[in-house]
Amino acid sequence: MKHTSEKLMRVAELARRDRKLKFTSLAHLINEENLTACYGLLKKRRACGVDGVTVEEYAGKDCKELRPKVKALVERMKAQTYQPQPVRRVYIPKPGKQEKRPLGIPSVEDKLVQIALKAILEAIYEPDFLDCSHGFRPKRSCHTAINRLDKVMMQKPINHVVEVDISNFFDKVNHYWLLRCLEERIKDPKLLGLIRKFLKAGVMDEGRRHESPEGTPQGGVVSPVLANIYLHYVLDLWFEASFKPKCRGYVELIRYCDDFVVTCASRKDAEAFLSALRERLSKFGLQVSEEKTRIVQVGRKSWQESSNTGKQKWESFNFLGFTHYCGTSRRGKFIMGHKTSKINLARKLKEINAWLKQVRSQVALKDWWPILLAKIQGHYNYFGISGNMRWMTQFGWAVNRLAFKWINRRSQKKSMNWMHYREHLVPTLPAPRIYHNLYTLSPVRSVPC
Repeated sequence: MKHTSEKLMRVAELARRDRKLKFTSLAHLINEENLTACYGLLKKRRACGVDGVTVEEYAGKDCKELRPKVKALVERMKAQTYQPQPVRRVYIPKPGKQEKRPLGIPSVEDKLVQIALKAILEAIYEPDFLDCSHGFRPKRSCHTAINRLDKVMMQKPINHVVEVDISNFFDKVNHYWLLRCLEERIKDPKLLGLIRKFLKAGVMDEGRRHESPEGTPQGGVVSPVLANIYLHYVLDLWFEASFKPKCRGYVELIRYCDDFVVTCASRKDAEAFLSALRERLSKFGLQVSEEKTRIVQVGRKSWQESSNTGKQKWESFNFLGFTHYCGTSRRGKFIMGHKTSKINLARKLKEINAWLKQVRSQVALKDWWPILLAKIQGHYNYFGISGNMRWMTQFGWAVNRLAFKWINRRSQKKSMNWMHYREHLVPTLPAPRIYHNLYTLSPVRSVPC
């Protein structure tokens, strides 16, 4: 793996030095050594693909079957007889909606190849990606995107924000244009053919195989990188090179994968962007969701006007699970506020309530209580940003009440009173705290999404 890593570093260095260089030989980097190392990156106890083989079963007892299977896989790839299996489609609820989001789960063998492919694509395209892109990139996360949004709103003359949602982005990615984007840097026919096979592998939904003439399955290992490459050429470069120079005032794009906002100094620029964006996306088979796309008047000027009239009512917008709004500091100054969105808060509490109801009688308290603590800590790790302490505390108290309720519904007899619960269990609950400080130049701690 050390030899392969050195080659990837060399690829990344060449890509950084020459932005017009096209790589002609990359497929050999997906070898036995690399794929064997990729197996160690797979997460255990995860859902399996259409073949029903789990991560542990693929390697066999004491990983004795891993080497022979990887060797056979590489031989099939060299002979170009390797064919990815269709992804298994599952559905998860969308925040605040009755409809569900489709996810595609690849087989273990396909995951190994995708992990190796992802490393190659990152080495080539990471130097090309612009600073406005924060999703699924090394040393970047949701919190770096929110931090940049906070700095722009506080330091720039922003008066309007364009909140944009691309309708069914992962299902509408055009394969032709995606391969054209890849050909800007890659000329290896074997690697491009491998990517084409993954795109055309199809989907297995309720026992029936469906073709995939467009889209890249959301949930696949390589899908986020492909999405970043696609939007890099379709959106980021177009915004910086074509749209931004025509604007009258300051504008900036902040994107996390297919979720993005555009901050604008004037409403005319915001309206012009939306008009130009619709035309731009239509060329690549995409369109904005009109229900979720809007122009919001928010910023220092809006805050001052509302404060002078005494209304104290400002517009807000949602981005990456947070509601962003104009706030007032303790000294009466303008500040950009960030809090957990009502939709995300209600959804998380609903999930925890359903989980507690299910496990309360099936599993002993000492076994499921640590899992509950991990769920609470995970919520704090993500939503623990400056100014959100009130809503984190609200979440903690709500979970506290739900836990006490379902502990006492394990049988007809009440098993624990409030004093006993507070004395023995409440002290073990994690306390909300700020993990990502937006109001200083350096963050308190970086916790990945």
